[in-house]
Amino acid sequence: MESSRARPGRRARPSRRRPLLHIALAAIVIVGGTAMGTVYVKAQAHSDSDAVSSSPSPSATSSPSADGEASVEPVTEPSVDRGQLLADALTSVTVPSRARVSAAVLDLESGESAAYGDAAFDTASIVKVDILATLLLQAQDAGRHLTATEKTYATAMIENSDNASASALWKIIGEAAGLDAANKRFGLTDTTGGDGMLWGLTRTTAADQLTLLQQVFGDDAKLSAASQAYVEGLMRQIAADQHWGVSAAADVPQPSAGGAPTAWALKNGWLARSTTGLWDINSIGRVTVDGHDYLVTVLSDGNATQAGGISLVEKAARAAVSAFTGGDGESSSASAAASPSSAAD
Repeated sequence: MESSRARPGRRARPSRRRPLLHIALAAIVIVGGTAMGTVYVKAQAHSDSDAVSSSPSPSATSSPSADGEASVEPVTEPSVDRGQLLADALTSVTVPSRARVSAAVLDLESGESAAYGDAAFDTASIVKVDILATLLLQAQDAGRHLTATEKTYATAMIENSDNASASALWKIIGEAAGLDAANKRFGLTDTTGGDGMLWGLTRTTAADQLTLLQQVFGDDAKLSAASQAYVEGLMRQIAADQHWGVSAAADVPQPSAGGAPTAWALKNGWLARSTTGLWDINSIGRVTVDGHDYLVTVLSDGNATQAGGISLVEKAARAAVSAFTGGDGESSSASAAASPSSAAD
């Protein structure tokens, strides 16, 4: 059973563009729901020496200066506990009794972030973003560009979630050893590559997936600007039947000149586990809400059906983003919520 510990989100100092940040976890676990849909949450607050207090700010006070003139001390504005807001927002999501869900969000403008839940999940096909990021990092190290064949595999792997292409690139990067080595440099601390050719059984956390997304969409990244643009471009061209997941939290997309939606870039994963018959449903990406960009990751498992898992992930994504936008988590969905046709991606 997942441990229960909570820490508030942290406000980071914005960089020239968008900072790469460590994630302050609000490790709150949704244990399940009753038949009536009640969600139970376990939480225990822990203090942290570098955590920002959420207590009300003091009023301005005056004190005499050396020359006898009164000086007014500056008033510190109250901080916002994004971790608690995220936890509160996610309690509105009804979770089936055997399912689990975890989410993490980063505001790319302010640098604030928070994560809900610290359990590890199977990646299914969201690992394909990690595989491509690893390939690009290795190519950068070697001072080379991707080959035409590698680009063909990459396009099919991300846009169509093609498994054969993923397997080919998994071999090229050195399988789990290559992925784990790159992830260490990316800053992922709780992700482990799947055994042998079982790349879809790579284990990860929502917080680690947020760190990975910062390598694609953030400033202080190991990937070059060209590599970042390449991955993002593919994530904006996802096949129409996969327009679901974190995109549900985004504005209704307005097609760009190239026809790609500008309101989101994503990668989904779906996998029916043969041992239980239950579904892993995951989604990661960037969403734009009212002109504001957020990185969002939602992981889930134990879903009775594929459609039910997709619905859970989309509700969690909307609720998670609402903790940063101040919305009610019920904004209009940008996704068609079309179900993939295969039993595993």
